[in-house]
Amino acid sequence: MLSFICLLILLVPHALFTSTHVAVIYPQDQVLRIGSTLMATCTLSPELGLHANKLYWTMNGMRLSSSTYDMVSPDTLSVTLHHLNGSQQKSGDNLVCHGADGLVLGGSCLYVGMPPEKPVNLTCWSRNAKDLSCKWSPGGPGETHIRTKYTLKYKLRWYSREKECDTYSSGKQRYSCHIPRNLALFTPYEIWVEATNELGSATSDITTLDILDVVTTDPPANVQVGRVGDLEDQLTVRWASPPELRDILFQAKYQIRYRLEDSTEWKVVDDVGNQTSCRLAGLQPGTVYFVQVRCNPVGIYGSRKAGIWSNWSHPTAASTPTPSERLQSGSCESKPSEHNSTLRRELKQFFGWVRKHAYGCSGMSIKLYDQWRVWLQKSHRTRNQVDSTR
Repeated sequence: MLSFICLLILLVPHALFTSTHVAVIYPQDQVLRIGSTLMATCTLSPELGLHANKLYWTMNGMRLSSSTYDMVSPDTLSVTLHHLNGSQQKSGDNLVCHGADGLVLGGSCLYVGMPPEKPVNLTCWSRNAKDLSCKWSPGGPGETHIRTKYTLKYKLRWYSREKECDTYSSGKQRYSCHIPRNLALFTPYEIWVEATNELGSATSDITTLDILDVVTTDPPANVQVGRVGDLEDQLTVRWASPPELRDILFQAKYQIRYRLEDSTEWKVVDDVGNQTSCRLAGLQPGTVYFVQVRCNPVGIYGSRKAGIWSNWSHPTAASTPTPSERLQSGSCESKPSEHNSTLRRELKQFFGWVRKHAYGCSGMSIKLYDQWRVWLQKSHRTRNQVDSTR
């Protein structure tokens, strides 16, 4: 199977000849280590009526230097290739013998690579405790030049029967496999990857895991970002818990990240806990922000370990009201001001305002504080308008 594509390319021009009018290339379809030396020969059939000194060689369509040729006999021309590099294509490198007029007389496929090293970076996760996916990287770059087969195997830790994963996918220097069903909970698995090619084989280290310790969820749904009344430095964020885990999830913890519209730098809010809403304070007035939320399952079926963070939700955008003041810090809870004098002055104003508007302890609420902030900002705008008319 390794040489099928390569030979198909080489044999098409041979339709110009009968079965007896061919040149013989030796050796055929070699699998070699990177850095090896190869000597190949092209022996003409007497019926062709050609002399070997009229022949030339190409590798992947590029003509090889005549300094690499050797006239073995009137009907045989050899070529010697030193320090071979890894194959340019996994279907094999095309080494072709040509006649003087350029016609293809014969060819061979070369597979140049390295034996596999043990696969590395094996990591696994379970989507909503219903399946298992694992990904890994090749152990060495040389094995990627030729076809290398990777097989993910797994078994319950205290049972001897092993199984193989069936659904594979690959990307650039990354491989993965998905096990969709029939997984046991509360019992650890042993998981490993075997790599084999024509030059050798290798096995990864064994990873031991419990499905409940590697659970991740879908991102939080229905993320909404809105203004907090007329407050110019705040936005409120609300979201829904992933519905797939409501039957098995005792609680979840969340993270929020946000950025300015014209920035690529995200700021992360870690202290959200298990609530499904958060207020971002200390934002720039009159500015568009993009916000994302992600979830980490905690306490699944009584497990004490946290799971794996989900992907971030799709970005949701909202803008703060038109600017009248600029605050610098941002968090879910109000933070002390860096300027103590400003804080003392605002607190003095706030408590003076509370004496006029609040009645008893029940009136001391965040809603009352928001009303005061709106009053304060309107006062600043009125003062600025009066100053501008003088």
